[in-house]
Amino acid sequence: MGFEVKTLDIRNEADVAGCFRLFVILRPHLTPDEFRRRLEVQSAEGYSIVYMELDGEIAAAAGCRVMSFMAWGKVFYVDDLIADPDKRRNGLGGAMIDWLIEEGKRRGCDEMHLDTGYQRQDAHRLYLRKGMLFAGHHMALKLTSAA
Repeated sequence: MGFEVKTLDIRNEADVAGCFRLFVILRPHLTPDEFRRRLEVQSAEGYSIVYMELDGEIAAAAGCRVMSFMAWGKVFYVDDLIADPDKRRNGLGGAMIDWLIEEGKRRGCDEMHLDTGYQRQDAHRLYLRKGMLFAGHHMALKLTSAA
């Protein structure tokens, strides 16, 4: 099944809301206002959201950007990747990863990277099937307290 990938226009409130509906599954701490605020800030830094529809509804989405690192060179970094849990098993996740890999190549990147939570076992199986490898641990330290 072929899926068309569209790039989110942050001026289109219906599509922003459709993407938020998915992103809040992956990022439950976000409110609609905070999602919008972060989307605007990150877009100015080169971040964009791409999405796929199924049955007229946004059913998979990914947030991505190009970044350069001493360790890996030019990287197509996938910040966020989510498929609607009610629409899984339709090939959405695999099609989105295939598109992201090709987009990274089109952008002249040396590698594609993403971080994933330990609990996302279904996603890990898909990533491994697509040729991705576990390459390390991502470490984090909160520098600000939650308001």
